Amino acid sequence: MKIYTKLGDKGETSLMGGKRVRKDSLRIEAYGNVDELNSILGVCRIHNEDIFLGEIFMIVQKCLFRLGADLATPVGEKFDVPRVTETLVLQMEQWIDAMDEKLPPLKNFILPGGCELAAHLHVARTVCRRAERSVVVLAKEENIGEMPVQFLNRLSDLLFVMARYANFLKRVDEERWVA
Repeated sequence: MKIYTKLGDKGETSLMGGKRVRKDSLRIEAYGNVDELNSILGVCRIHNEDIFLGEIFMIVQKCLFRLGADLATPVGEKFDVPRVTETLVLQMEQWIDAMDEKLPPLKNFILPGGCELAAHLHVARTVCRRAERSVVVLAKEENIGEMPVQFLNRLSDLLFVMARYANFLKRVDEERWVA
C-alpha cells in the first residue's frame, strides 16, 4: 500500500464511511488535536522510567486512538467503531486518586515545569485542553455524544496529576505561582 494517495491534494479528506470533508472542518480539527496529543504522549513515554506511569501512557494512547476513530466516524454511520466510554473516564479518576494520595496537598497554583517528564506532561495537558475546546465546538454543530468531552476533560486532569507525580518521583519541587 502506498503512503500517498493524492486524494487530499485539493484540501479534502475522507471520514470513516467515505464522506469527503474539507481538511479545515471542525471534525478534522478535533481529531487532529487528539492526534497531536497522542504524539506528545509518545514523547512523554520516552522520558518515563516509572512502571505505573508507563501503564497509564499505554492505555491512554490506545484510548486516544479510539477517540480519534470515534470523532472520525459520524454518529449513525454503518461502521461499528469503538467509542470512548464512561468506563475509561472512571479508570482515569481511579488513577488520579491513586497518585493524588501520595502527593502533597495543592495549596497554590503551580508553574508548569519541573523534571523533563513533568514539563512534557504540562505541554500535553495544554494540548488536551485545546482538543477539548475543539471537541466542544464540534459538539455544538454535530451530534458526537457526550463522552468525548468528558473523556478529554478528565484526561487533562489526569495529565496535570501525572506531571505533579513525575516531579514527586524525581523529588523535584514544584514552583508555586505567587502574584
